[in-house]
Amino acid sequence: MSAASPVPTSPAGASGQAPSTRLAAVNDRAARTSLLKKFEPPLISLAAILATLLLFGGFLLLDGLNPLDVYEVMFRGAFGTSFSFQNTLQRSAPLMLTALCTALPMQLGLLVIGGEGALVVGGVAAAVAGLAMRGSSPYTVLTAMFFAGAIAGGLWIALVGVLRAYRGVSETISSLLMSYIAIALMNHLVEGALRDPESLNKPATRHIGEVNMLGPIPGLDVHWGLVYGLIACLVSFVLMKRTVFGFAASMTGGNMRAALLSGLPVRRLMVLTCFLAGAAAGTAGMIEVAAVHGRANASLVAGYGYTGILVAFVARQNPLGVIPVALLLGGIGASGGLLQRNFNLPDASVNVLQGILFMVILVSETLYGKLDLWSFARRRTPPKAPAVGVTA
Repeated sequence: MSAASPVPTSPAGASGQAPSTRLAAVNDRAARTSLLKKFEPPLISLAAILATLLLFGGFLLLDGLNPLDVYEVMFRGAFGTSFSFQNTLQRSAPLMLTALCTALPMQLGLLVIGGEGALVVGGVAAAVAGLAMRGSSPYTVLTAMFFAGAIAGGLWIALVGVLRAYRGVSETISSLLMSYIAIALMNHLVEGALRDPESLNKPATRHIGEVNMLGPIPGLDVHWGLVYGLIACLVSFVLMKRTVFGFAASMTGGNMRAALLSGLPVRRLMVLTCFLAGAAAGTAGMIEVAAVHGRANASLVAGYGYTGILVAFVARQNPLGVIPVALLLGGIGASGGLLQRNFNLPDASVNVLQGILFMVILVSETLYGKLDLWSFARRRTPPKAPAVGVTA
């Protein structure tokens, strides 16, 4: 009896892989690519931070300092002790809120950089509300200050959204210019109609009263503003990632023309999102008045609004990502005094580090979707050898 010819074990026969096998390989590659794309933003942000440390280390070497020693002191000044860590937490609270002022409009493709102005306007409005309600209970006073600060900051940035939606004015330019207007308006008010006669060297409003101040969290030397910031980030994440409103905002940011053709109220989305963004920054101003200064004065212009822009970019406009990045940059700011004492570095060194980070983050924007690191996920899986037939 002669040997029978080999029997193929799959419909593909000698052509290589079966259709089901090839489909499984394609699905596997797609799954790997999707997984890697999820890790792309944090990986690139982390690489940008490391590159910033290397560049800033070069400046330190030119100054005759050991970068490792400087970074070790920075870590101690930010997270090394209970006191330093609580100082970091306190500094990170306004950064979370001002970062949302940039992160939320970016969901619609709007670059708003007016967090500093919204913070100042919110702080002044909160101080006025606190003084107007000073005879009421502390809870009533703080509630009035919260709503006054949030609404004032929200309306301030909502005006930016109105200009963009109905007049086509660049939101980046208008929000930046309105920050200067807000600061000038604050100076005019605290040096004029709202000035406390007893504030001689540093014009300010009257104090809202110690009993009306926002106290510390029990067990910590950190004010309740930290809780405000955490709640705002969590609520913003749910709003933008888990609701119809967030889906509409994301669709508008991805393709505004498609959103208009789909019948979405794009203009209304712009104005409302800008209002929410400004409300977050305005709340930061209220916290600065109610928990730190007790009055509105030039101390409100501390740069939290501008640093919040950097926080939003490093976090890739993710409201949850804002939390750790705000802690990181808050820690860098908290370590500035220790660097000055230990290494005789100017206090502006921290600003130099933040500026380098901002530039590196802008450059890293060109790397998304272009790194060879992800190319192996797109390679074709080597075909399996054809199975040997069975002989009779």
